[in-house]
Amino acid sequence: MSNFDKSQPSKMERRKFIQNIGTAGMAIPLSSFSTSTNFSNSEEIIRPKALKEGDTIGIVSPASAIFESEPYEIARESFEAMGLKVKFGEFTKSRYGHLAGTDEERAGELNEMFGDPSIMAIIALRGGSGSARILDKLDYNLIKKNPKIFIGYSDITALHLAIFQKTGLVTFHGPAAVSTWNSFSTNHLKKLLFEKEMLTLKNPSDKGDELTQTENRIRTINPGKAKGKLLGGNLSVLTGIMGTEYFPKDWKGKILYIEDIGEKIYAVDRMMSQLRLGGVLEQISGFVFGKCSDCGPGGSGFGSLTLEEVINSYIEPLNVPAFTGAMIGHIDDNVTIPNGIAAEIDAEEGTIRLLNAAVR
Repeated sequence: MSNFDKSQPSKMERRKFIQNIGTAGMAIPLSSFSTSTNFSNSEEIIRPKALKEGDTIGIVSPASAIFESEPYEIARESFEAMGLKVKFGEFTKSRYGHLAGTDEERAGELNEMFGDPSIMAIIALRGGSGSARILDKLDYNLIKKNPKIFIGYSDITALHLAIFQKTGLVTFHGPAAVSTWNSFSTNHLKKLLFEKEMLTLKNPSDKGDELTQTENRIRTINPGKAKGKLLGGNLSVLTGIMGTEYFPKDWKGKILYIEDIGEKIYAVDRMMSQLRLGGVLEQISGFVFGKCSDCGPGGSGFGSLTLEEVINSYIEPLNVPAFTGAMIGHIDDNVTIPNGIAAEIDAEEGTIRLLNAAVR
């Protein structure tokens, strides 16, 4: 993921955002924490409680800052429209360089939100960069004892993977607080987190005026169905923490899903190679590639492999069900994926069917 991050919305996106959902509150900083606790795959995963109208959602800023007031207003109004109360943290509007406060402030804010009994869910204000800087400052014992819905995408992938590895808590790779909350993303999130539905995630099939579907098409790499726990996120952020204690150690039987933005094809190739050499790809039971927005050949120009060729070269030899084109990534119609929940993918239909409710 390059520094270009669409989780910082344009004016048009912000206006579109206000029409559909509801927003979330936030936290106060605590002191820094680090633990050596690791989640054992022999343990059961921890599912957070479902949301209901009247609950309070906290908004945190664990990564990059936002420097205008309107996104905060839209976020609040949107989540309130969903029937939720909103609490912003003390440091959501702070700045340390491009970051939303110092590492200690951002980590303390997230720790405080997990420890606050009035907060039922937590959502990242935006992505950007900086989440990995606070992984060693989170109180994973506190998080495990106070399991809550935690939502975000892009750079927030680092937090999702670390929390899953350290605690086994199911977290949610989904829209940030300032993302575009249209009916597609909003309805999906409500069914998943409010209504406890075991959803089947499938791309929109609207052909518009075309004779056949041209937008949001699924491409099958290897046909078939596969079952396993969902785990993944932003490709560059995921590979960026490989080799650390915060990166999940056991990928056996997992369904790996990835997405990215602003990466050149040669960089995607390098990161896929890292997943293969690091032993991740050989363990997975299935593979889903979402969207790689603005991922072109860059300086390699005419001599570049295509993105399709790169992905095929790593995934086809695995002989596991795999497809690309899922509604996961830096897009308006962004689904919410629960890390750690068992699912079945159908690579020919391009579907992800949850086998368990993601919340209790």
